[in-house]
Amino acid sequence: MRKIYAIVTLTALLCLTVPMLFAKPPAAPKSGPGTIVIIFKDGHRQSFNLSEIARVEFPAAAEASGEASSALLPSRNRFLGKWEVGDGSGNNFFITLKESGDALRSLGDIHGKWVYVGGEARVTWDDGAQDAIRKVDTNYQKFAYRSGRSFTDVPDNVTSAHNTTAHPI
Repeated sequence: MRKIYAIVTLTALLCLTVPMLFAKPPAAPKSGPGTIVIIFKDGHRQSFNLSEIARVEFPAAAEASGEASSALLPSRNRFLGKWEVGDGSGNNFFITLKESGDALRSLGDIHGKWVYVGGEARVTWDDGAQDAIRKVDTNYQKFAYRSGRSFTDVPDNVTSAHNTTAHPI
């Protein structure tokens, strides 16, 4: 009887363990809401919680072109309209950028011309001062340069910029 019991037990163990040796590994868990799954070239997967991600960058695309990808830059039309900006002293004024390339500054009622360069609006005012409206992360900022300075110099002040036009032209 003891031999029969040993044979039955051994047979049962073999029946339970052999299929495990040939079983497929469990499927990768499906992404749930609020996650992103990256599948690498070698086939392995990695999941990330979206609440932990600030932004996703694709540096290979920027390196290939030698500059930031144009898909990430705001279009020229994004800058058209009336912008509320700071003056560097805690007060606000408006800069209006028109399709024609004309610009108007409510501070002193000054006229100017603007151009779209490298994803930013560059305004040269008739009094010689210059302003640039640039996208910085997810916001826009106005960089002010006094007469005689260039857009690559250190700005005299940097303030927030907000396009008040509901739908930029």
